[in-house]
Amino acid sequence: MIIDSHQHFWQVGRFDYPWMTPEVELLCRDYLPPRIEPILEANSVDQTVVVQASNSIEETRWLLGLAEQNLFIGGVVGWVGLQSDEVAAQLDEFTLHPKFKGVRHLVESEPADDWLMQPDVIRGLRELAARDLSYDLLVHTRHLKYATEVAARCPETRFVVDHIAKPPIAKREIDEWARELKPLAALPNVWCKLSGLVTEANWTDWRVEDLKPYVETALEFFGPERMMFGSDWPVCLLAATYDRVLEAAQILLGEIDEQDRQRIFSQNAIEFYRIDCDEIWSAAA
Repeated sequence: MIIDSHQHFWQVGRFDYPWMTPEVELLCRDYLPPRIEPILEANSVDQTVVVQASNSIEETRWLLGLAEQNLFIGGVVGWVGLQSDEVAAQLDEFTLHPKFKGVRHLVESEPADDWLMQPDVIRGLRELAARDLSYDLLVHTRHLKYATEVAARCPETRFVVDHIAKPPIAKREIDEWARELKPLAALPNVWCKLSGLVTEANWTDWRVEDLKPYVETALEFFGPERMMFGSDWPVCLLAATYDRVLEAAQILLGEIDEQDRQRIFSQNAIEFYRIDCDEIWSAAA
């Protein structure tokens, strides 16, 4: 079984996508379920978790609508206004949908690196815990010290670090990233996604060996019990096809035992996102 814990859908012009710039022209087009479904089938991927790409309530509603129409979507990580007085009402609306699993905010787009530390953000994160929802941390090295403090202050909230915190692979720098990631990984309520690595490497000539030290470091810090595979499709297309991303992950994890591999490729995502396995079996039947 394979669960892809991190992929996206978007439709140009439907919502505000601040990252959609001429520098990523390949991404400035529609990416919708019919485009990925045959790719998932070809790679024997059973389910995916769709993650927000816009800080928008309406996008969350739209993604949940796609989840209703497509059985391969096992969960949706949407957006709510964590700083808003309406955050509880927004969460109550979305938790009526069984595929609503958690929340993410485009922290990397915020001008303040300590955005996560704001009291109203922390209040919103605690509202997630009260509803057994998780929070995806979209952060870089510069954000990690703040993420560590926030995760420590919200021990009942489940956090997952997207893209192993976007290490500077293309620059072949590892020390500062590893130093800042280690205390965050030491917190038991924090997990990590093995995703988004190819786009942090050199897009045109990356090799699996370039990714290896970063994956080994993340595995050392989190262990196979708190890591999960994600493709980051279609963002990954800037540097690799879906097939190549999956193949790279399989090679990078080739030396761990089968039980741990199954954890990373499926079981951890099922556990973290509370994915309904019955729906997986019915879809496969």
